[in-house]
Amino acid sequence: MSEWNNSFFSGLSLSSARNANRPARALMKQLRNAVIRAGMEALYFSGAHVLLRPIFGGVGTIFMLHHVRPPRSDAFQPNRHLEVEPDFLRRMLAHLRALDVDVVSMDEAHRRLTERNFSRRFACFTLDDGYRDNRDYALPVMREFDAPLIVYVASDFAEGCGRLWWIALERVIAAASAIEVPIDGAMTRLDTATAPAKQAAFNRMHTWLRSLPGEAEMQDAIATLCTRHGVDQTGIARELCMSWDELRAFADDPLVTIGAHTITHCNLAKQSETIAAFELATSRARIEDALQRPVLHLAYPYGDRIAAGQREFALAKKIGFRTAVTTRPGMLFPESADHMTALQRVSLNGHYQQPRLLPVLTSGAATAVWNGFRRVDAA
Repeated sequence: MSEWNNSFFSGLSLSSARNANRPARALMKQLRNAVIRAGMEALYFSGAHVLLRPIFGGVGTIFMLHHVRPPRSDAFQPNRHLEVEPDFLRRMLAHLRALDVDVVSMDEAHRRLTERNFSRRFACFTLDDGYRDNRDYALPVMREFDAPLIVYVASDFAEGCGRLWWIALERVIAAASAIEVPIDGAMTRLDTATAPAKQAAFNRMHTWLRSLPGEAEMQDAIATLCTRHGVDQTGIARELCMSWDELRAFADDPLVTIGAHTITHCNLAKQSETIAAFELATSRARIEDALQRPVLHLAYPYGDRIAAGQREFALAKKIGFRTAVTTRPGMLFPESADHMTALQRVSLNGHYQQPRLLPVLTSGAATAVWNGFRRVDAA
């Protein structure tokens, strides 16, 4: 899940939204995409991205994706930010080639960071969760450019028993005209009769679910909704994610690296240290056993400040991952080598696929403004 939907300009005051009630925060989510797009457009048309590139372009970029597939026509697509079209990926790769940026594997990025070899700028392409469309649509585009990619696999998804709750929530709301949920202990009826109403309900329920104190409470709430509305939550992983057999064939491609994304795709920060360590170490062991190849790289589920912090960074290092990526926005800088299990990424977001935004995304301007002009966020 991407942090592009959580904040953009650090100069924008969102503190009131944090303290407001959940309906107000859900409304903020509806407005945020327009604010982000306006900010990126402003950077482009003002030319500020050109001025900021030499300072904040960094030595490399780790791009974050989830789905790569053709566009859908559904009016209600609350997870649209998690998917880009194959042609947008193709345009980004062509743009990087035009900039003479090396597209490298995560192993090569690790080598360049540890050896402080910054003679050429580089980029990595990372894809979270292990969706089948990574094989069917992303890999063919990457082959056109002889460009490596890494796919981070949640082992329960590959086994067909994982729960992709954000997709389950989308399907529940898509099929309903109204939903009742116990938000803050009070049964609340949400209108879901129209696409705008569905989006508002999704935003409010997403905020509520992520605010629940534990992973078990969130999964129980989703399971109840799915049962009530006839959605097969466990079938989603089998439908959308590659199985172990598919991953074995996929991983045989020389351009492909497989990384770990925990067992269950849980919020690690909400787990005890023992369970968090088990999620990291066991997911790695299961993938290595299934694919018969080393797993040296990790992506934290969610990956924002709420889900991954100093404890998780230390656990990833202790367990032996060479790198671990967050969803905190940012480019790579020489000092990123000191934080190899807290690496920042740049989201390729389905809401912002206009070709003119490519130079903004690769300049470091957007993430610099977003981060208050701090280069590395590893706290």
